[in-house]
Amino acid sequence: MTGGPDAGPYGAGEFDGVPGPPGAVGVPDAYQRLWVPYRMAYIRSNHTGPSAGESPEGGCPFCTAPTLSDEDALIVHRGRTAYVLLNLFPYNSGHLLICPYRHVPLYDEATAEEVAEIAALTQTAMRVVREDARCDGFNIGFNQGRAAGAGVADHLHEHVVPRWAADANFFPIIAGTKALPVLLGDTRAALAAAWPR
Repeated sequence: MTGGPDAGPYGAGEFDGVPGPPGAVGVPDAYQRLWVPYRMAYIRSNHTGPSAGESPEGGCPFCTAPTLSDEDALIVHRGRTAYVLLNLFPYNSGHLLICPYRHVPLYDEATAEEVAEIAALTQTAMRVVREDARCDGFNIGFNQGRAAGAGVADHLHEHVVPRWAADANFFPIIAGTKALPVLLGDTRAALAAAWPR
C-alpha cells in the first residue's frame, strides 16, 4: 500500500473529506475521540483534591457533603447515621459511596448502629442500582488506610460499584480510560427517584 504523506493505515485518501482549518499542523488520524471533559478536574487535582481527602474548600469532603444540597453533593439518600452519594470520580456509572456522618476512619471504629445502617444501605443500593441500571454484578468494599488505597483515608466510606458482563473493553487495559455513558447529575436523579421511601 502506497500513498502520500497523509496516507495512514487505510491508504491514500483515507482522510478525504475530513474537515480542518486551512494550513493546520499535523495530519488527522483514524481514531475516534472519546470526550470526557469532567475528568480534567481529577487530573488537575494532582491528587491534592477530593480524591486525596480534601474538599476544594479544605477539610473532609464526606463531612462537607451533608451540608450541601443533595444535587450539589450528589447525595442519593440520607439515613439516620449514614448516607449514600455518587463517587465524583467513578470507576463505573452508578458508582456509589456509603458514608457515616460521623468522621471516623476505620470500620472497626464505627458504632454498631452505623455498621447496621451501612449494611442496610448497601443492600438497598444494590437493589436500586440493579433495577435502574440492569447491572449483572457488583464490586463492594472498603479501602482502609492510604496503604490500602483509600483516597479519603480519614473518613470511612464503602464503595458499591455496579458491573456489567460487557463493561470490560480495551479502554481501561490499553489506555487507562473508562467510558462513562451517563452524567453524574442524571444518575443521581434517577437513583434518588428509585430509592424506596
